[in-house]
Amino acid sequence: QVQVVESGGGLVQPGGSLRLSCAASGTIFRMDAMGWYRQAPGKQRELVARETSGGSTNYADSVTGRLTISRDNAKNTVYLQMNSLKPEDTAVYYCKAEALVLSSGLYVTSAYWGQGTQVTVSS
Repeated sequence: QVQVVESGGGLVQPGGSLRLSCAASGTIFRMDAMGWYRQAPGKQRELVARETSGGSTNYADSVTGRLTISRDNAKNTVYLQMNSLKPEDTAVYYCKAEALVLSSGLYVTSAYWGQGTQVTVSS
């Protein structure tokens, strides 16, 4: 079983900064990609940023240059540094961990989601 826990959300004024953290724990044979997604009210969940175990990253066009993903592979932890925040960044932010785990005698890659953390950008 793998647990994913996010932290660091909150209320911030436009132009401000926040740092989100996400830690995955449990019986993980190998952690592959980790990433951040967000869902605003009335909208579908969308990719914000994702980083592979090898360090390759991809970002949504709307956040490039303002949000930065980073990882601590030894701790199975991923961060999202959010700068120059805009009201349109308001959403619930979810962490996704793609992990290789042992299941019924087989190694399988599965995706595990956190419970989400609210980010509100408002004056």
